[in-house]
Amino acid sequence: MSRLLVAAVGIPIVLGAVYLGGWWLFALAALAAAVALHEFWLLARPVSPLAPAGYVGGLLALVGAELGGTTWMAGGALTTLPLAFLLKGISEARQTATASISATVMGAVWIGVGLSFLLLLRDLPQHGRLATYAVVLAVWAGDTFAYAGGRLLGRHKLAPTTSPGKTWEGFVFGTIATVFVAFVTLYKQHFLTIGESIALGGVLAVAGPLGDLFESLLKRDMQVKDTGRLLGGHGGMLDRLDALLFAAPAAYFCVLAFR
Repeated sequence: MSRLLVAAVGIPIVLGAVYLGGWWLFALAALAAAVALHEFWLLARPVSPLAPAGYVGGLLALVGAELGGTTWMAGGALTTLPLAFLLKGISEARQTATASISATVMGAVWIGVGLSFLLLLRDLPQHGRLATYAVVLAVWAGDTFAYAGGRLLGRHKLAPTTSPGKTWEGFVFGTIATVFVAFVTLYKQHFLTIGESIALGGVLAVAGPLGDLFESLLKRDMQVKDTGRLLGGHGGMLDRLDALLFAAPAAYFCVLAFR
C-alpha cells in the first residue's frame, strides 16, 4: 500500500517537472540529489566521507548542467576532489584519506552527475521533453515489471551474491516492458526511427538493472538493507533513483549517437 501511495503522489510531480523543464526540473533534481547524498553519507559512514565537499560538488554539477551543458557539469563535479582534500586536511577522522576522499567523489559523481544527465537530456534543443519522458517511463516500467515478474515466476538468480532477490525471469519481464514503453513513447514522433527507439529501450533495459545492482553491491558491502525509509515500501530516495542514475547518462549518449 505504501508503494502505491508514494507512486500516486510522486509520479505526477516528476512528470510535471519534466513537462515544465528548466529550473523546475532542476529544483526537483537538486532536492532529490540532496536527499540521496544524505542517504549515501549514512550508508558510507564506515569510510568517513567528507559530506560538505560532496554536497557542493553534486550541486555544482547540476547547476553546471543547467547553465552550460556537459563541460560546466564536469567542472562543477570536479570541485569535489580539491574540496575533499582540503576538508580531509582538517578532519579528525582516523579513516585513510584514500577511502574518505574516494567515497566523497564517488557520491558526488554517481548522484550529482547521474541526475545532471537527466537535465541535459531534457534540455536537448529538439524533442528533449519527449526523450526524457521516454527514459523515465521506460525505467519505471522496467523496474515495476522486473519486480512483479521476479515475484511471480522468479526461479534463477541473476546475481546471487550481490542481490539475491533479483532473478533472470524478472530481468526478462523488465526488459520487455522497458523496450515496449520506450517504443510506444517514441513511435511516430518524428524523433527516432523504430529501430533506434527499440535500441534505446535495449540500452535502458541493461543500464537500469546495472544501476540497481551497483547500489545493491554498495549496500551489501556496508551491510545495509535499505538506504532509508523516506519513500515507504520503496525504501530511500537512493533506492528509487539507482536505476535512473545509470540509465540517464546511457540514454543521453545513445540519443546523441542517433541524432
